Amino acid sequence: MLIDGKKIANEIQAEIGQKVLELQGRKPGLAFILIGEMPASQSYVRSKKKKACAETGIASILVELPASISESDLMKQIERLNLDPNIDGILVQLPLPSHINERAVTCAIDPKKDVDGFHPLNVGKMLLGEDDGFLPCTPHGIKILLEKSQIPIEGKHVVIVGRSNIVGKPLAAILMQKKPHCNATVTIAHSQSEHLHSITRSADILVAAIGRPLFIKKEMVKPGSTVIDVGINRLPNGKIVGDIEFPSVSEVAAYISPVPGGVGPMTIAMLLQNTLWSYLKRARFK
Repeated sequence: MLIDGKKIANEIQAEIGQKVLELQGRKPGLAFILIGEMPASQSYVRSKKKKACAETGIASILVELPASISESDLMKQIERLNLDPNIDGILVQLPLPSHINERAVTCAIDPKKDVDGFHPLNVGKMLLGEDDGFLPCTPHGIKILLEKSQIPIEGKHVVIVGRSNIVGKPLAAILMQKKPHCNATVTIAHSQSEHLHSITRSADILVAAIGRPLFIKKEMVKPGSTVIDVGINRLPNGKIVGDIEFPSVSEVAAYISPVPGGVGPMTIAMLLQNTLWSYLKRARFK
């Protein structure tokens, strides 16, 4: 069965839009910082993220900066947004120019406005299972995707292929928590894992986040399992594919997410949800 991430994300965004509509006074504000002129990043921010903000009533601003900007000048822009009372979330679009330290930029964002969920304070809260921080959007989106699709997680063996700080590690931390719709037994596999086929075939839920097009083949998947494809890869012919060889794997998987239309829309929905949560928390403590 196909897991329709776009449908689920649209339902979540509709709920967010209704909550925003009912708010009195100013609307939640989200700032995007875009550095340089990378067409893919510009298109993604404008056509996906800003559009989704407009559809839900969230106010968004786009701060466009040249690729030559110094790290100190970028920090000044971030601090300006940290202090802006109308901004509830700050997102710096990656990748950054090579002369800018990504970790320093992440740490410069106010943790209370870190709607990407990558500030060390929010990462620590995630690992400890505390509820007052922000979860990274893609891993959180995967968890909600499974939950909304009524796929059991508790007690199941989840294998995540990929150990990035953006998807693999935080997803493992989220799904192993002693919380509802979590409590999974989690294995992280990667490019250096021995007997990878045996590991992936043991998964009740297999998450492919390795960044290699069509890497997961049919023989690597346990029949009847759930397969979540996080990869977004462009082939030489321009076609967008995931990390999973979809036609063959869909023959054996009970549930499978497509690319596009699976995890991607959920990432944006979680970004909007984090922005609304930030607004509500900041309003509560004024």
